Amino acid sequence: MATGAPPPRDSRSNLPSLNPTASFWHSEPSEFLLGHRTTCDLPSIADIVIVGSGITGSSIARFLAEDERANGKTIVMLEAREACWGATGRNGGHCQPLLFDRGPDVAAFEIRNVRAVKSYVEANSIPCEWRTVSGCRTFWSKELIAEAEREVMLLKQQAPEIGNLVSVIKDSAELKRYRVKTSCAGATITEGAGSLWPYKYVAFVLEKLIKDDRLNLQTTTPVTEISSTLASPGCGNQSPNGRHTVYTPRGAITTPTLILATNAYTSAILPSFADLIVPVRGEMSALLPPKHSNLLPNSYGMVGALNQPANNDDYLIQRPFSSVPNPAGHLMFGGGRGSCSLPCTGISDDSVNDEGAAAYLRQALLHVLDLGGEARELEELEAIQQWTGIMGYSRDNHPWVGGVPDRAGLWLCGGYTGHGMPNGTLCGKAVVQMALAELDSEDVRLVEERLVRDGEMPKSYLISQERMERARNLPTVEVADRDGTLGKKITSK
Repeated sequence: MATGAPPPRDSRSNLPSLNPTASFWHSEPSEFLLGHRTTCDLPSIADIVIVGSGITGSSIARFLAEDERANGKTIVMLEAREACWGATGRNGGHCQPLLFDRGPDVAAFEIRNVRAVKSYVEANSIPCEWRTVSGCRTFWSKELIAEAEREVMLLKQQAPEIGNLVSVIKDSAELKRYRVKTSCAGATITEGAGSLWPYKYVAFVLEKLIKDDRLNLQTTTPVTEISSTLASPGCGNQSPNGRHTVYTPRGAITTPTLILATNAYTSAILPSFADLIVPVRGEMSALLPPKHSNLLPNSYGMVGALNQPANNDDYLIQRPFSSVPNPAGHLMFGGGRGSCSLPCTGISDDSVNDEGAAAYLRQALLHVLDLGGEARELEELEAIQQWTGIMGYSRDNHPWVGGVPDRAGLWLCGGYTGHGMPNGTLCGKAVVQMALAELDSEDVRLVEERLVRDGEMPKSYLISQERMERARNLPTVEVADRDGTLGKKITSK
Protein backbone atom coordinates (compact mmCIF):
# COMPACT_ATOMS: atom_id res chain seq x y z
CA MET A 1 0.00 0.00 0.00
CA ALA A 2 1.32 3.43 -0.94
CA THR A 3 1.02 6.28 1.50
CA GLY A 4 2.11 9.90 1.45
CA ALA A 5 2.38 10.09 5.24
CA PRO A 6 5.70 9.99 7.14
CA PRO A 7 6.48 6.80 9.05
CA PRO A 8 5.45 6.02 12.63
CA ARG A 9 8.35 6.41 15.05
CA ASP A 10 8.30 2.74 16.09
CA SER A 11 9.18 1.63 12.54
CA ARG A 12 12.76 2.90 12.83
CA SER A 13 15.87 0.73 12.65
CA ASN A 14 17.68 -0.49 15.73
CA LEU A 15 21.24 0.57 16.46
CA PRO A 16 23.94 -1.85 15.22
CA SER A 17 24.09 -5.12 17.16
CA LEU A 18 26.78 -5.40 19.81
CA ASN A 19 27.49 -9.07 18.96
CA PRO A 20 27.29 -9.40 15.16
CA THR A 21 28.07 -12.59 13.30
CA ALA A 22 31.77 -12.80 12.41
CA SER A 23 32.59 -11.67 8.86
CA PHE A 24 35.46 -13.33 7.01
CA TRP A 25 36.60 -9.86 5.92
CA HIS A 26 37.39 -9.13 9.58
CA SER A 27 39.63 -12.20 9.92
CA GLU A 28 42.70 -10.01 9.24
CA PRO A 29 41.81 -6.83 11.15
CA SER A 30 43.85 -3.67 11.37
CA GLU A 31 45.48 -3.72 14.80
CA PHE A 32 45.79 0.05 14.56
CA LEU A 33 42.03 0.49 14.15
CA LEU A 34 40.74 -2.08 16.64
CA GLY A 35 39.28 -0.15 19.55
CA HIS A 36 40.75 3.02 18.11
CA ARG A 37 39.97 6.38 19.67
CA THR A 38 42.20 9.12 18.35
CA THR A 39 41.60 11.08 21.56
CA CYS A 40 40.84 9.36 24.85
CA ASP A 41 37.85 11.60 25.48
CA LEU A 42 35.08 12.38 23.03
CA PRO A 43 35.49 16.03 21.95
CA SER A 44 32.58 18.23 22.97
CA ILE A 45 32.66 20.23 19.73
CA ALA A 46 33.87 19.71 16.15
CA ASP A 47 33.59 21.56 12.88
CA ILE A 48 32.32 18.46 11.07
CA VAL A 49 31.02 15.17 12.47
CA ILE A 50 30.65 12.05 10.33
CA VAL A 51 28.58 9.12 11.60
CA GLY A 52 29.62 5.80 10.03
CA SER A 53 32.99 4.40 8.95
CA GLY A 54 32.26 2.27 5.89
CA ILE A 55 32.94 3.00 2.23
CA THR A 56 30.81 6.16 2.38
CA GLY A 57 32.02 7.57 5.70
CA SER A 58 35.67 6.94 4.87
CA SER A 59 35.21 8.53 1.43
CA ILE A 60 33.61 11.60 3.00
CA ALA A 61 36.56 11.94 5.37
CA ARG A 62 39.03 11.43 2.55
CA PHE A 63 37.48 14.05 0.27
CA LEU A 64 37.28 16.53 3.13
CA ALA A 65 41.00 16.02 3.70
CA GLU A 66 41.68 16.59 0.00
CA ASP A 67 39.68 19.85 -0.15
CA GLU A 68 41.51 22.99 0.91
CA ARG A 69 38.24 24.51 2.15
CA ALA A 70 38.36 21.98 5.00
CA ASN A 71 41.92 22.87 6.03
CA GLY A 72 42.11 23.55 9.73
CA LYS A 73 38.65 22.14 10.44
CA THR A 74 38.28 19.51 13.13
CA ILE A 75 36.67 16.35 11.76
CA VAL A 76 35.36 13.65 14.07
CA MET A 77 34.04 10.28 12.90
CA LEU A 78 31.77 8.27 15.19
CA GLU A 79 31.35 4.52 14.74
CA ALA A 80 28.97 2.35 16.77
CA ARG A 81 31.21 -0.71 16.60
CA GLU A 82 34.73 -1.27 15.29
CA ALA A 83 35.80 0.65 12.20
CA CYS A 84 34.20 -0.70 9.00
CA TRP A 85 32.21 -3.31 10.95
CA GLY A 86 28.90 -2.62 9.15
CA ALA A 87 27.78 -3.37 5.59
CA THR A 88 31.11 -2.54 3.89
CA GLY A 89 32.91 -5.00 6.13
CA ARG A 90 30.26 -7.64 5.56
CA ASN A 91 29.43 -7.41 1.83
CA GLY A 92 30.32 -9.56 -1.17
CA GLY A 93 33.49 -7.78 -2.25
CA HIS A 94 31.95 -6.63 -5.53
CA CYS A 95 32.68 -3.30 -7.16
CA GLN A 96 30.56 -3.87 -10.25
CA PRO A 97 28.53 -1.32 -12.18
CA LEU A 98 25.04 -2.48 -13.18
CA LEU A 99 24.79 -0.65 -16.46
CA PHE A 100 21.27 -1.42 -17.71
CA ASP A 101 19.36 -1.40 -14.43
CA ARG A 102 18.68 2.25 -13.63
CA GLY A 103 19.33 4.48 -16.64
CA PRO A 104 22.39 5.81 -18.51
CA ASP A 105 23.18 8.60 -16.03
CA VAL A 106 23.36 6.13 -13.16
CA ALA A 107 25.37 3.70 -15.31
CA ALA A 108 27.92 6.42 -16.13
CA PHE A 109 28.13 7.39 -12.45
CA GLU A 110 28.74 3.80 -11.34
CA ILE A 111 31.47 3.42 -13.96
CA ARG A 112 33.14 6.55 -12.57
CA ASN A 113 32.89 5.12 -9.05
CA VAL A 114 34.56 1.84 -9.97
CA ARG A 115 37.34 3.70 -11.78
CA ALA A 116 37.79 6.03 -8.80
CA VAL A 117 38.22 3.11 -6.40
CA LYS A 118 40.62 1.33 -8.76
CA SER A 119 42.66 4.50 -9.27
CA TYR A 120 43.00 5.11 -5.52
CA VAL A 121 43.99 1.47 -4.91
CA GLU A 122 46.65 1.62 -7.61
CA ALA A 123 47.97 5.06 -6.63
CA ASN A 124 48.46 3.94 -3.03
CA SER A 125 49.37 0.27 -3.68
CA ILE A 126 46.67 -0.83 -1.24
CA PRO A 127 46.95 -4.57 -0.48
CA CYS A 128 43.22 -5.21 -0.76
CA GLU A 129 43.24 -7.91 -3.46
CA TRP A 130 41.86 -5.63 -6.17
CA ARG A 131 41.21 -7.55 -9.38
CA THR A 132 39.76 -6.07 -12.56
CA VAL A 133 37.28 -8.58 -13.96
CA SER A 134 34.31 -8.84 -16.26
CA GLY A 135 30.95 -9.06 -14.54
CA CYS A 136 29.10 -12.18 -15.70
CA ARG A 137 25.44 -11.86 -14.74
CA THR A 138 23.49 -15.02 -15.42
CA PHE A 139 19.73 -15.25 -16.08
CA TRP A 140 17.96 -18.52 -15.48
CA SER A 141 14.76 -18.30 -17.55
CA LYS A 142 14.00 -17.30 -21.13
CA GLU A 143 11.81 -14.47 -19.86
CA LEU A 144 14.57 -13.03 -17.68
CA ILE A 145 17.25 -13.07 -20.38
CA ALA A 146 14.78 -11.61 -22.90
CA GLU A 147 14.06 -8.73 -20.50
CA ALA A 148 17.78 -8.18 -19.94
CA GLU A 149 18.40 -8.22 -23.69
CA ARG A 150 15.73 -5.56 -24.23
CA GLU A 151 17.29 -3.36 -21.54
CA VAL A 152 20.77 -3.78 -23.04
CA MET A 153 19.48 -2.84 -26.50
CA LEU A 154 17.79 0.25 -25.04
CA LEU A 155 21.05 1.24 -23.33
CA LYS A 156 22.96 0.83 -26.60
CA GLN A 157 20.47 3.19 -28.27
CA GLN A 158 20.46 5.77 -25.47
CA ALA A 159 24.17 5.71 -24.59
CA PRO A 160 26.20 3.73 -27.15
CA GLU A 161 29.54 4.29 -25.40
CA ILE A 162 28.20 2.70 -22.22
CA GLY A 163 26.15 0.11 -24.09
CA ASN A 164 29.26 -1.16 -25.84
CA LEU A 165 30.59 -2.27 -22.45
CA VAL A 166 27.81 -4.86 -22.21
CA SER A 167 27.25 -7.95 -24.35
CA VAL A 168 24.65 -10.73 -24.20
CA ILE A 169 25.54 -14.39 -24.57
CA LYS A 170 23.10 -17.31 -24.94
CA ASP A 171 25.07 -19.90 -26.89
CA SER A 172 26.04 -23.00 -24.90
CA ALA A 173 29.66 -22.82 -26.01
CA GLU A 174 29.91 -19.20 -24.85
CA LEU A 175 28.32 -20.03 -21.50
CA LYS A 176 30.82 -22.85 -21.03
CA ARG A 177 33.67 -20.45 -21.76
CA TYR A 178 32.50 -18.33 -18.82
CA ARG A 179 32.17 -21.46 -16.64
CA VAL A 180 28.36 -21.19 -16.55
CA LYS A 181 26.20 -24.33 -16.65
CA THR A 182 24.40 -24.70 -19.99
CA SER A 183 21.04 -24.96 -18.23
CA CYS A 184 21.33 -21.18 -17.91
CA ALA A 185 19.16 -19.22 -20.36
CA GLY A 186 21.81 -16.58 -20.98
CA ALA A 187 24.13 -14.01 -19.45
CA THR A 188 25.31 -10.44 -19.76
CA ILE A 189 29.03 -9.68 -19.74
CA THR A 190 30.00 -6.24 -18.43
CA GLU A 191 33.53 -4.90 -18.82
CA GLY A 192 35.23 -2.91 -16.09
CA ALA A 193 34.03 -4.61 -12.92
CA GLY A 194 36.26 -5.20 -9.92
CA SER A 195 36.58 -7.34 -6.83
CA LEU A 196 38.42 -6.56 -3.61
CA TRP A 197 38.75 -7.14 0.13
CA PRO A 198 36.51 -4.18 1.10
CA TYR A 199 37.54 -3.93 4.76
CA LYS A 200 41.24 -3.66 3.86
CA TYR A 201 40.48 -0.88 1.40
CA VAL A 202 38.56 1.19 3.97
CA ALA A 203 41.05 0.40 6.73
CA PHE A 204 43.85 1.86 4.58
CA VAL A 205 41.87 5.07 3.98
CA LEU A 206 41.08 5.53 7.67
CA GLU A 207 44.59 4.74 8.89
CA LYS A 208 46.12 7.21 6.45
CA LEU A 209 43.75 10.00 7.49
CA ILE A 210 44.36 9.42 11.20
CA LYS A 211 48.14 9.22 10.84
CA ASP A 212 48.10 12.39 8.73
CA ASP A 213 46.22 14.10 11.58
CA ARG A 214 43.18 14.75 9.38
CA LEU A 215 40.63 12.67 11.27
CA ASN A 216 39.64 11.91 14.85
CA LEU A 217 38.06 8.43 14.82
CA GLN A 218 36.00 7.31 17.80
CA THR A 219 35.02 3.64 17.59
CA THR A 220 32.52 1.82 19.84
CA THR A 221 30.69 5.12 20.18
CA PRO A 222 27.10 4.66 18.98
CA VAL A 223 24.96 7.69 18.28
CA THR A 224 21.69 7.36 20.16
CA GLU A 225 20.02 10.65 19.26
CA ILE A 226 20.58 13.95 17.50
CA SER A 227 18.95 17.29 18.20
CA SER A 228 19.18 20.46 16.14
CA THR A 229 18.77 24.16 16.78
CA LEU A 230 18.72 26.94 14.21
CA ALA A 231 21.12 29.85 14.43
CA SER A 232 19.74 33.31 15.12
CA PRO A 233 20.77 36.45 13.24
CA GLY A 234 23.69 38.31 14.75
CA CYS A 235 25.36 35.30 16.36
CA GLY A 236 28.89 36.49 15.76
CA ASN A 237 31.04 33.70 14.35
CA GLN A 238 28.41 31.00 14.76
CA SER A 239 27.70 29.09 11.53
CA PRO A 240 24.50 30.06 9.72
CA ASN A 241 23.67 26.35 9.73
CA GLY A 242 22.75 26.28 13.39
CA ARG A 243 24.00 23.54 15.69
CA HIS A 244 23.51 19.79 15.92
CA THR A 245 24.09 17.96 19.17
CA VAL A 246 25.01 14.31 18.77
CA TYR A 247 24.39 12.15 21.84
CA THR A 248 26.39 9.01 22.64
CA PRO A 249 26.86 6.88 25.79
CA ARG A 250 30.23 8.64 26.19
CA GLY A 251 28.81 12.13 26.10
CA ALA A 252 27.61 14.64 23.51
CA ILE A 253 29.41 16.41 20.67
CA THR A 254 28.10 19.57 19.03
CA THR A 255 28.74 20.56 15.42
CA PRO A 256 27.38 22.90 12.73
CA THR A 257 27.85 20.19 10.07
CA LEU A 258 26.69 16.63 10.66
CA ILE A 259 26.97 14.01 7.89
CA LEU A 260 25.19 10.67 8.29
CA ALA A 261 26.83 7.77 6.45
CA THR A 262 24.65 5.30 8.30
CA ASN A 263 22.87 3.55 5.40
CA ALA A 264 20.51 0.87 6.80
CA TYR A 265 20.74 2.27 10.35
CA THR A 266 19.77 5.82 9.35
CA SER A 267 16.31 5.79 10.87
CA ALA A 268 17.70 4.80 14.29
CA ILE A 269 18.74 8.44 14.63
CA LEU A 270 16.71 10.05 11.84
CA PRO A 271 13.20 8.59 12.25
CA SER A 272 11.72 10.60 9.36
CA PHE A 273 13.57 8.26 6.94
CA ALA A 274 12.25 5.02 8.44
CA ASP A 275 10.06 4.24 5.42
CA LEU A 276 12.54 5.59 2.85
CA ILE A 277 15.67 3.63 3.83
CA VAL A 278 14.69 0.23 5.22
CA PRO A 279 17.12 -2.36 6.65
CA VAL A 280 17.21 -5.72 4.87
CA ARG A 281 19.28 -8.60 6.21
CA GLY A 282 21.42 -10.58 3.76
CA GLU A 283 23.53 -13.72 4.06
CA MET A 284 27.19 -14.08 3.01
CA SER A 285 29.68 -16.94 3.02
CA ALA A 286 33.34 -17.76 2.47
CA LEU A 287 33.41 -21.23 0.88
CA LEU A 288 36.35 -23.49 0.11
CA PRO A 289 36.55 -24.28 -3.61
CA PRO A 290 36.68 -27.91 -4.77
CA LYS A 291 40.10 -29.52 -4.59
CA HIS A 292 42.28 -29.00 -7.68
CA SER A 293 40.03 -26.26 -9.08
CA ASN A 294 41.38 -23.07 -10.60
CA LEU A 295 40.48 -19.40 -10.39
CA LEU A 296 37.19 -18.28 -11.94
CA PRO A 297 37.83 -15.59 -14.56
CA ASN A 298 34.98 -13.25 -13.62
CA SER A 299 32.75 -11.98 -10.88
CA TYR A 300 29.24 -13.42 -11.10
CA GLY A 301 25.62 -12.59 -10.44
CA MET A 302 22.76 -15.07 -10.61
CA VAL A 303 19.23 -13.87 -11.38
CA GLY A 304 16.40 -16.33 -10.84
CA ALA A 305 18.73 -19.29 -10.28
CA LEU A 306 17.36 -22.41 -8.58
CA ASN A 307 13.91 -20.86 -8.11
CA GLN A 308 15.23 -17.76 -6.34
CA PRO A 309 13.16 -14.57 -6.77
CA ALA A 310 14.14 -12.63 -9.87
CA ASN A 311 14.63 -9.38 -7.91
CA ASN A 312 17.16 -10.88 -5.46
CA ASP A 313 20.48 -11.57 -7.19
CA ASP A 314 23.02 -14.01 -5.82
CA TYR A 315 26.60 -12.73 -6.17
CA LEU A 316 30.09 -14.24 -6.24
CA ILE A 317 33.74 -13.27 -6.37
CA GLN A 318 36.75 -15.47 -5.78
CA ARG A 319 39.84 -14.71 -3.72
CA PRO A 320 43.31 -15.48 -5.10
CA PHE A 321 45.07 -18.84 -4.82
CA SER A 322 48.49 -17.24 -4.40
CA SER A 323 50.52 -14.12 -3.55
CA VAL A 324 48.23 -12.96 -0.69
CA PRO A 325 47.82 -13.89 2.98
CA ASN A 326 45.68 -17.01 3.39
CA PRO A 327 45.56 -17.74 -0.36
CA ALA A 328 42.86 -20.42 -0.45
CA GLY A 329 40.76 -19.19 -3.39
CA HIS A 330 37.73 -18.70 -1.15
CA LEU A 331 34.45 -18.40 -3.02
CA MET A 332 32.85 -15.31 -1.52
CA PHE A 333 29.19 -16.03 -2.22
CA GLY A 334 26.12 -14.14 -1.02
CA GLY A 335 22.38 -14.04 -1.53
CA GLY A 336 19.86 -16.85 -1.25
CA ARG A 337 17.15 -14.59 0.13
CA GLY A 338 14.46 -16.76 -1.46
CA SER A 339 15.58 -19.59 0.82
CA CYS A 340 15.59 -17.55 4.02
CA SER A 341 14.12 -19.23 7.07
CA LEU A 342 13.92 -15.93 8.98
CA PRO A 343 12.42 -12.53 8.10
CA CYS A 344 14.76 -10.26 6.13
CA THR A 345 12.97 -7.01 5.31
CA GLY A 346 12.83 -4.49 8.13
CA ILE A 347 15.46 -6.44 10.09
CA SER A 348 18.54 -4.58 11.35
CA ASP A 349 19.95 -7.40 13.51
CA ASP A 350 23.11 -9.00 12.07
CA SER A 351 23.80 -11.17 15.12
CA VAL A 352 21.98 -14.23 13.73
CA ASN A 353 22.68 -16.39 10.68
CA ASP A 354 19.76 -17.45 8.52
CA GLU A 355 20.23 -21.19 8.24
CA GLY A 356 17.95 -21.54 5.21
CA ALA A 357 19.94 -19.04 3.17
CA ALA A 358 23.24 -20.37 4.55
CA ALA A 359 22.42 -23.91 3.38
CA TYR A 360 21.46 -22.59 -0.05
CA LEU A 361 24.80 -20.79 -0.39
CA ARG A 362 26.77 -23.94 0.45
CA GLN A 363 24.99 -25.89 -2.29
CA ALA A 364 24.00 -23.53 -5.10
CA LEU A 365 27.35 -22.92 -6.83
CA LEU A 366 27.71 -26.61 -7.62
CA HIS A 367 24.54 -26.36 -9.73
CA VAL A 368 25.08 -23.07 -11.54
CA LEU A 369 28.83 -22.90 -12.32
CA ASP A 370 31.54 -25.25 -13.49
CA LEU A 371 33.84 -24.88 -10.52
CA GLY A 372 36.27 -27.49 -11.86
CA GLY A 373 38.48 -29.84 -9.88
CA GLU A 374 36.59 -32.38 -7.80
CA ALA A 375 33.29 -30.49 -7.82
CA ARG A 376 31.29 -33.48 -9.08
CA GLU A 377 32.12 -35.42 -5.93
CA LEU A 378 30.58 -32.78 -3.64
CA GLU A 379 27.03 -32.26 -2.41
CA GLU A 380 27.89 -28.93 -0.83
CA LEU A 381 30.92 -26.72 -0.33
CA GLU A 382 32.64 -26.31 3.02
CA ALA A 383 31.96 -22.95 4.64
CA ILE A 384 34.93 -21.39 6.41
CA GLN A 385 32.68 -18.57 7.59
CA GLN A 386 29.01 -17.57 7.19
CA TRP A 387 27.61 -14.27 8.39
CA THR A 388 24.90 -11.68 7.90
CA GLY A 389 25.00 -8.04 6.90
CA ILE A 390 22.37 -5.31 6.85
CA MET A 391 21.65 -3.51 3.58
CA GLY A 392 19.73 -0.25 3.30
CA TYR A 393 16.98 -0.55 0.68
CA SER A 394 15.62 2.66 -0.78
CA ARG A 395 11.90 2.98 -1.35
CA ASP A 396 12.40 4.45 -4.83
CA ASN A 397 15.47 2.31 -5.62
CA HIS A 398 17.95 5.20 -5.62
CA PRO A 399 20.42 6.36 -2.95
CA TRP A 400 19.60 9.46 -0.88
CA VAL A 401 22.36 12.07 -1.12
CA GLY A 402 22.20 15.66 0.10
CA GLY A 403 20.79 17.92 2.77
CA VAL A 404 17.94 16.74 4.98
CA PRO A 405 14.99 19.10 4.37
CA ASP A 406 14.42 21.70 7.09
CA ARG A 407 17.59 20.63 8.95
CA ALA A 408 20.31 22.99 7.72
CA GLY A 409 23.77 21.53 8.20
CA LEU A 410 22.45 17.95 8.42
CA TRP A 411 23.52 15.77 5.50
CA LEU A 412 22.71 12.21 4.49
CA CYS A 413 24.40 9.75 2.16
CA GLY A 414 22.97 6.22 1.99
CA GLY A 415 20.19 3.88 0.90
CA TYR A 416 22.14 1.90 -1.73
CA THR A 417 19.75 -1.06 -2.03
CA GLY A 418 22.60 -3.56 -1.72
CA HIS A 419 24.77 -1.75 -4.26
CA GLY A 420 27.00 0.53 -2.23
CA MET A 421 30.50 -0.32 -3.44
CA PRO A 422 30.03 1.20 -6.93
CA ASN A 423 28.21 4.22 -5.48
CA GLY A 424 29.50 5.18 -2.04
CA THR A 425 32.84 6.73 -3.02
CA LEU A 426 31.53 9.47 -5.31
CA CYS A 427 28.30 9.90 -3.35
CA GLY A 428 30.60 10.78 -0.45
CA LYS A 429 32.52 13.21 -2.65
CA ALA A 430 29.29 14.90 -3.79
CA VAL A 431 27.95 15.41 -0.28
CA VAL A 432 31.29 16.95 0.71
CA GLN A 433 30.94 19.43 -2.16
CA MET A 434 27.46 20.40 -0.95
CA ALA A 435 28.37 20.65 2.73
CA LEU A 436 31.47 22.78 2.16
CA ALA A 437 29.55 25.04 -0.21
CA GLU A 438 26.93 25.63 2.47
CA LEU A 439 29.65 26.47 5.00
CA ASP A 440 30.93 29.05 2.51
CA SER A 441 27.38 30.49 2.23
CA GLU A 442 27.05 29.36 -1.40
CA ASP A 443 23.73 28.39 -2.95
CA VAL A 444 23.66 24.60 -2.57
CA ARG A 445 21.04 24.29 -5.30
CA LEU A 446 23.56 25.68 -7.79
CA VAL A 447 26.12 23.14 -6.57
CA GLU A 448 23.59 20.34 -7.08
CA GLU A 449 22.88 21.57 -10.60
CA ARG A 450 26.59 21.59 -11.40
CA LEU A 451 27.09 18.09 -10.01
CA VAL A 452 24.24 16.76 -12.14
CA ARG A 453 25.40 18.64 -15.25
CA ASP A 454 28.96 17.35 -14.89
CA GLY A 455 27.92 13.74 -14.29
CA GLU A 456 29.12 13.83 -10.68
CA MET A 457 25.70 12.99 -9.24
CA PRO A 458 22.57 11.48 -10.82
CA LYS A 459 19.62 13.81 -10.37
CA SER A 460 17.56 10.90 -9.04
CA TYR A 461 19.91 10.60 -6.02
CA LEU A 462 19.40 14.14 -4.72
CA ILE A 463 17.30 14.58 -1.58
CA SER A 464 14.34 16.94 -1.71
CA GLN A 465 11.01 17.23 0.04
CA GLU A 466 9.30 16.61 -3.30
CA ARG A 467 11.23 13.38 -3.85
CA MET A 468 10.37 12.18 -0.35
CA GLU A 469 6.69 12.78 -1.04
CA ARG A 470 6.88 11.00 -4.42
CA ALA A 471 8.60 8.02 -2.83
CA ARG A 472 5.88 7.77 -0.18
CA ASN A 473 3.32 7.30 -2.94
CA LEU A 474 5.17 4.19 -4.10
CA PRO A 475 4.66 0.76 -2.50
CA THR A 476 6.56 0.36 0.74
CA VAL A 477 9.80 -1.63 0.73
CA GLU A 478 7.99 -4.45 2.53
CA VAL A 479 5.20 -4.57 -0.08
CA ALA A 480 7.67 -4.35 -2.97
CA ASP A 481 9.63 -7.25 -1.48
CA ARG A 482 6.49 -9.34 -1.15
CA ASP A 483 5.41 -8.52 -4.72
CA GLY A 484 8.83 -9.26 -6.20
CA THR A 485 9.49 -5.70 -7.36
CA LEU A 486 12.02 -4.73 -4.67
CA GLY A 487 15.21 -3.61 -6.38
CA LYS A 488 13.58 -3.37 -9.81
CA LYS A 489 14.01 -0.32 -12.02
CA ILE A 490 11.79 2.65 -11.15
CA THR A 491 11.61 5.51 -13.57
CA SER A 492 12.18 8.77 -11.70
CA LYS A 493 11.96 12.33 -12.94
